Amino acid sequence: MRIEPGFEQAIAAALGSLADALVAEDMESGLSALEHLKRTDGGRVEIIIADVDIRSEISRSNQIAGAKLASEVVSAPDGILKLLSTVVIVDDLDSARNYFRTSGEDRQVITKQGDVLTRAVLRGGSTSKPSKVELVAERDAAEAALSRLSARIETISSELAQAKSNELASKNSAKQALAELNEQDAKLASQAEKLGRIRVQVEALQSELDRLTTVAEANEQAISLAVQELEDAKSRLRDFEKLGRPEQELSDRDRLVEALEKERSKELEIRVELGAATERLRVETERSENLTNQLDSSRAAVEQAIAAAKSRTAQLRSAKDVLKILPVLIENVSQGSNKAKSEYTLLEQERSDQFQELTKVRGDIASIQQKLSDLTQSVHDIELQNHEKRLNLANLITRAQEELGLDESTLLAEYGPDQLIPSSDEDKEPEVFNREKQMQRLKDAEKLLEKLGRVNPLALEEFAALEQRHKFLTDQLQDLTETRKDLIKIIGDLDQKMQGIFNEAFQDTKKAFEKVFPVLFPGGTGSIFLTDPENLLTTGLEVNVKPAGKKIERLSLLSGGERSLAAVALMVSIFKARPSPFYVMDEVEAALDDANLGRLLSLFEDLRVNSQLIIITHQKRTMEIADALYGVSMKADGISAVVGQRLREKADA
Repeated sequence: MRIEPGFEQAIAAALGSLADALVAEDMESGLSALEHLKRTDGGRVEIIIADVDIRSEISRSNQIAGAKLASEVVSAPDGILKLLSTVVIVDDLDSARNYFRTSGEDRQVITKQGDVLTRAVLRGGSTSKPSKVELVAERDAAEAALSRLSARIETISSELAQAKSNELASKNSAKQALAELNEQDAKLASQAEKLGRIRVQVEALQSELDRLTTVAEANEQAISLAVQELEDAKSRLRDFEKLGRPEQELSDRDRLVEALEKERSKELEIRVELGAATERLRVETERSENLTNQLDSSRAAVEQAIAAAKSRTAQLRSAKDVLKILPVLIENVSQGSNKAKSEYTLLEQERSDQFQELTKVRGDIASIQQKLSDLTQSVHDIELQNHEKRLNLANLITRAQEELGLDESTLLAEYGPDQLIPSSDEDKEPEVFNREKQMQRLKDAEKLLEKLGRVNPLALEEFAALEQRHKFLTDQLQDLTETRKDLIKIIGDLDQKMQGIFNEAFQDTKKAFEKVFPVLFPGGTGSIFLTDPENLLTTGLEVNVKPAGKKIERLSLLSGGERSLAAVALMVSIFKARPSPFYVMDEVEAALDDANLGRLLSLFEDLRVNSQLIIITHQKRTMEIADALYGVSMKADGISAVVGQRLREKADA
């Protein structure tokens, strides 16, 4: 059965219980199925006859907006369509209301949400769990979607595998070509960088050579001038010496001497400058020659770099040409590789088969060798056993000869295996020798002898003593059992008595607490109850308090001061329910303010009527209502002293 999407709930509601019915091909098949169920007591079942005659019915429901026949939205056997031919499906309850107003037909109307409507009965409401029809429709839709998705996934998977394979091959080819191209680019960049450095060095050397040439020319001019001045000075000196020594005045002579000294100093400076200039000229000349040599070397290196760059460019063009034909080469290599892999797989399979056969043969050889070793070991063991048996036989014959005085022939004649064995029972006849049976008899006899152990001559006396002790312990156990029963009875009586006493005390305490609590908490209420009233011996006590103006009842939700007052209220309730001769209290009112302290003191006044109160306190108001005060003080010598004062008698006086 196939249902149009969106009409599943409506069809499920229209079929009702028939949604789970069986479908028979014809009436005869359905009747046969019912007869089979009756014969086998298989229960009851609903069966829809598929082969029925469907009469075409023209209904006004098709002409009403939003209304459809249920048989129009279902693809199913004719029997199911027959059941649905009188059912109308509408969108919602408003459409159903409109259908009943405009149509005079008495048909069953069902909404898409599963509401079933007739003119007399309405069934519907909120949607519950999906019906079997809906689940089947969802299952069919899911299976169809799953099959489509599976086919799509298989197609995509094959395409993806092929694409991944192509991508991997392309990536490998591109990666290899890119690596080669990067290598060529790196080499070209390195050569270009090297050529640039050489060019910079050549330009620097050329500039330095020009500068040195200029300096050398300047030095040559300076040397020429210095040489000219030196020659002039020498000429003047020679002229001066030719003149002789004229008689001059002392002042002129000093002047001339001073001038001569200046000329000599000037000559010395010129000689020094000439030597320095000559040395500089020599150094610059050598440097110029070196730079010229470097320039020639750099030019040669530049020419080599240019030639290498041209070679690299040619190699790059060759690499690009190779890169163009690389896919074809890769394809050929791939085909050759696949062919080689196939041949390798066949060879590997043959090698594996041969290796398995060789392993099997080796295993057979090892098994045969192991069997041979086992047989050899078995023969050796049998020989050892035979030797041991021969030794045992010789020892037994020797023992029989020494201990019994019987030789081998006598033993065989009287106790041999051909002799009958007398039975242990007198009524039975002798038996034929059976070695296994006789060995079992020997083992049983040895076990009995071992269990018997050594003979104890004091066994009777020990048995009597143990019997007497057993009787004593039995009597003691009987006494203990009786005593235990008596104790259990006494404990039961005590439990009943204690439960009664506890219940009475609890009831009295509960009444007292309901009276005492409002005294400490004006306007509040409090009560106590048992956590387990059925088990008074193990029950706990729960305190419920509700101070005025608060909506809390649990004791744990109160403040610290309120919990202290509640505890004091419970304590005073116990005191009132079961009074004692005296009570000792240790600073129970230490944390209370004046108002709460006054309420607590009023309770103390009630308690002092029937009991004596001993209170340790620092509160003045508590001391004021006391009958007597006792204080402990330390004297000057370090010894404690007790000071007492009776206030009640003093007040009465």
